[in-house]
Amino acid sequence: MKHFNSRIGWAVLLALAVAFPFLAGNDYYLTVMSTAYIFAIATLGLNLITGYTGQYNLAHSGFMAVGAYTVGILTVDHQVPFWLAFALSGFVAAFLGFFIGILSLRLRGHYFSIFTLCVGYIMFLVIEKWDSLTHGTVGIIGIPAPEPIAGIDFESPRNQYYLVLFFLVASAWIMHRIVSSLLGRTFMAIRNSDDLAEALGINLMRNKVLAFMLSVFYAGLAGGLYAGYVRFLGPALAGVEHTFDMTMYMLVGGIGTLFGPLLGAVSLPWVTQYLQFLQDYRFLVFGPLLILLIIFLPNGVVGTYAAWRLRVQSRQASAADKPSGQAQVQPQPKQESRSHA
Repeated sequence: MKHFNSRIGWAVLLALAVAFPFLAGNDYYLTVMSTAYIFAIATLGLNLITGYTGQYNLAHSGFMAVGAYTVGILTVDHQVPFWLAFALSGFVAAFLGFFIGILSLRLRGHYFSIFTLCVGYIMFLVIEKWDSLTHGTVGIIGIPAPEPIAGIDFESPRNQYYLVLFFLVASAWIMHRIVSSLLGRTFMAIRNSDDLAEALGINLMRNKVLAFMLSVFYAGLAGGLYAGYVRFLGPALAGVEHTFDMTMYMLVGGIGTLFGPLLGAVSLPWVTQYLQFLQDYRFLVFGPLLILLIIFLPNGVVGTYAAWRLRVQSRQASAADKPSGQAQVQPQPKQESRSHA
């Protein structure tokens, strides 16, 4: 019954997402939602290495930029078809992530995060300074739209929205299969304790590198989608502030859950949009609200709801067991001894 209700919930959310273009008032809303979906894909990847494996990668936005620039450089400078360049975007990010993961994952905790922060800044500098390859601060302009598929072009905002939604649904489904498998439980065992996982026979380095590569593959794929959607790239995409944004999405939605990062990545951009009337002061309102949310809901919205539901089910189970237990253990009436004359 639980899985049935879960499937109904996901189906309702998918139906709302499909109907959104017909409910949106203009193309601007489609642009905001499509961009949110793209960053939701990248956030799913960050959640895999951080929420499920316990390694906080501060270079995640740099890998997203690697995927985006793979598409931009191949399509603009070398006239490679978009779909071929897009297919390579995730693999190029994962290939680079393999070597960075081997170096960085020898460290633990804050040392790993600080190392990846430095790596992310180096990636930003390379993109900004390597003019002959990345076009430097000028950026890459004129990235072509994805080629039509089965007669469907992706020039209109609505078709672009459905394209991004398709990849988000596919990415979420694949991530669900990963975290529900034995591999996902291996990642969670590493998150809970390196020493205990190693005592159980888990190869720490191999599984950490694999989690890191899968994580940055999602980031590269999201970057490739971003390049085809925005059609302009600049070094700012590799900035660490985008990693902090994705971290905020995880914390608000619920780190270490599947639905939490999606909820945070889709809802928070709308909150910032509605606070635009405050201009530069909107973060003075949004920041304290976020701090209060993290203080009182440390597990995020989804994590807090899951914990509350578990407590309710536990109380209901104990209440259901109590009468049956009382019925089984009933005191026997005492038999009065009769005196014989």
